[in-house]
Amino acid sequence: MRRAVALLAAVLLLAGVAGCGGDGAEPGAPRGASLVLDFTPNAVHSGIYAAQAEGFYRDAGVELTIHQPGESTDAPKLLAAGRTDFAILDIHDLGIARERGLDLVGLMPLVQSPLAAVIARVGDSVRSPRDLEGKTVGVTGLPSDEAVVDSEVSADGGDPAKVDEVTIGFNAVSSLAAGKVDAATGFWNAEGVALERLGVPVRIFKVDRYGAPPYPELILTASHRTIEREPGLVKAMVDATRRGYSFTEAHPGQALGDLLAADPALERPDQAAQLRALLPDLHPRPFDPSVLREWSTWDVQHGLLDRPVEIHAAFDLPPVG
Repeated sequence: MRRAVALLAAVLLLAGVAGCGGDGAEPGAPRGASLVLDFTPNAVHSGIYAAQAEGFYRDAGVELTIHQPGESTDAPKLLAAGRTDFAILDIHDLGIARERGLDLVGLMPLVQSPLAAVIARVGDSVRSPRDLEGKTVGVTGLPSDEAVVDSEVSADGGDPAKVDEVTIGFNAVSSLAAGKVDAATGFWNAEGVALERLGVPVRIFKVDRYGAPPYPELILTASHRTIEREPGLVKAMVDATRRGYSFTEAHPGQALGDLLAADPALERPDQAAQLRALLPDLHPRPFDPSVLREWSTWDVQHGLLDRPVEIHAAFDLPPVG
């Protein structure tokens, strides 16, 4: 399921996001830069917060400011307008932004597989996605939710038209816990983990096991203009972020501590459980062009995009050979 691209509060827009463009720093001083997250901080961002806390960004010459999302602005537009240097985008949002004429480029994946899933309450009636025919499935109202349900039910031999989809917003946990729906779309690393921690018996059907390719869900993104004008900054940001995720793989406890220190409101047990679930998918590998082509085709087939993405323009791909 695609999370809504998280948005900066208007006060940040009025002030200007820190670090964009020239900052008047002394020669040799770290370059100020800004990053807009896709969602409120959580375990999937642990590599970013580890890179900041452990000094990897400063070692690379970047003084990074991380902005949590607000409610009313559009991260792709902030990138395109030069109001932020970098953003974390859902891969579907990156494709949609490019289709709308925004020249944005994915620099590296944060997570190596889709996070989207259909989460069903355990019972005799729903043992696989095709059993959702005639059942009530909660969705947020985002088109990507419909794509996930359609993909899973179809791939399992069922008829998506026979699924009763109801809009519940981002209330999958409470709706499933209260038995208001038979299943709901959600992220297996977030809603799925939360329900299991609450003791709600569920079955989690990951979308890449039912029709979708193993696309990378979240992407570190910049504008093509930033890449052209400041290649050194972009390389430094990517290198330091990869170092942060490698550190998270090797030292998950310390990376978790770095995340919690940056946002003390987070609950350690919740984030620790999420990080344990995510660790196998946080390895900072480069993009796989064949997977990206399959993802693009899948998005077109399920109505998220009108046409396939030109992946060599949309992603910073590894050299051939």
